[in-house]
Amino acid sequence: MSDSARRAPDHRPYFFLSYAHTPRYGGGGPDPDMWVERLFRDVCGHVMAMTDLPAGAPAGFMDREIRSGEGWSERIGEMLATCRVFVPLYSPRYFASEMCGKEWYAFAQRAIYHRAKHNRAAEAIVPALWVPISPEQLPGPAGRLRLDHRAFGDRYATDGLYGLIKLRVLAEEYEAAVYELAKRIVSVADTTGVAPGSPVDYGLAPSAFGGAAGPGPRPMQLTIAAPTRHDLPEGRAPDYYGKQPQDWNPYHPDSARPLAYVAQDLVRSLDYQATLSSFDHEVPPAPGTPPTRPEILLIDRWALEDDDRCARLAAFDATPRPWVGVVVAWNREDPQSRISEAQLVEKLERTMPHQLSQGRAACRAAARGVLSMEAFGQILPQVVEAAAQEYLRHATAFAPSPSPGAVRPLRARLTGPMAGSGPLSPTAPRGTPDAEDTDDSQS
Repeated sequence: MSDSARRAPDHRPYFFLSYAHTPRYGGGGPDPDMWVERLFRDVCGHVMAMTDLPAGAPAGFMDREIRSGEGWSERIGEMLATCRVFVPLYSPRYFASEMCGKEWYAFAQRAIYHRAKHNRAAEAIVPALWVPISPEQLPGPAGRLRLDHRAFGDRYATDGLYGLIKLRVLAEEYEAAVYELAKRIVSVADTTGVAPGSPVDYGLAPSAFGGAAGPGPRPMQLTIAAPTRHDLPEGRAPDYYGKQPQDWNPYHPDSARPLAYVAQDLVRSLDYQATLSSFDHEVPPAPGTPPTRPEILLIDRWALEDDDRCARLAAFDATPRPWVGVVVAWNREDPQSRISEAQLVEKLERTMPHQLSQGRAACRAAARGVLSMEAFGQILPQVVEAAAQEYLRHATAFAPSPSPGAVRPLRARLTGPMAGSGPLSPTAPRGTPDAEDTDDSQS
């Protein structure tokens, strides 16, 4: 019997339709979301015709039936963790919706884990235009997707699916666009193969669209404190390291990708521009210097076996830096790490007592050790948010003087790119911004 014959049938929904609920005008009249439901049913009909889904299996999912009542967030989380393709309906209202941003983030994590595990991109987001929207209105995660909708027709580009569905004279254009959308959903679902994931806790899930206004993605520094294969402690297995600290892969062999680049993907999915650097090559700012950006310091406890690096980490800890979040990645499946854990934990706590004890509960938990790739993906957004908020509290920028001799301090804005973006811009970024920043979208 062939592998395909032995494989269990896959009856997961082909797509999750993510849309922004439209309020009734004046509080009365018909439900405006009835048009989204019609689109959903039309796409489902085509998907059923194009696939071998059996009767009763869901072709897609939308929250029309469950948006009120108990357990709705758990149900949405389950569907986002199992559906094959994510279909966001673009509109200005969509990108202003925190719930839509949470849905996008929850699905995007599955692609990030897929890339980490297989070192191969698998983008399964297929956007559709509900109403036209300018590129300037798109947040970073949406702006990075290639939108090739020529097959959908000219009127689709100028009027969106809402215009096509509302105007009777465009009925043929609507049918053609819906058919092409269904074809793309099925094609992406069959070629990407993103595995199911764990449902996201909506109480903790961030929005992929960010939380601050301003042009471009917000800046975030990712600094790696880890050895390389050339300066490992005596006897330490080289399997988890590479030519530079950014090659450190603590969750090997479960992950095939260095942690720095997984973290970069996660940070980018929150609409930040991540700058990578090595702690070994960083020159810490003088005490009292205002921060130029929030920072996440990823630490390998084995890095402290080098006396010089240990001393520099201690010096870093001596100056309060609440805008720096510490995440200690630790794999207990690594036999050497499991055996040496107690002594390495004690050494790190003695070296960096202030950084390891500051901040929110999630930040302290991240500093105690993150034991898996999945746990890393769940806790990193909370540490990023805490670091960003502390940055805004401690960074000060200055606007141009309103009159000669007058200087008025303003709170720094967490917007970017920060270098050269005007009078509120701090210094130029350190390190390498968005390394491996490739667009692998199939949408």
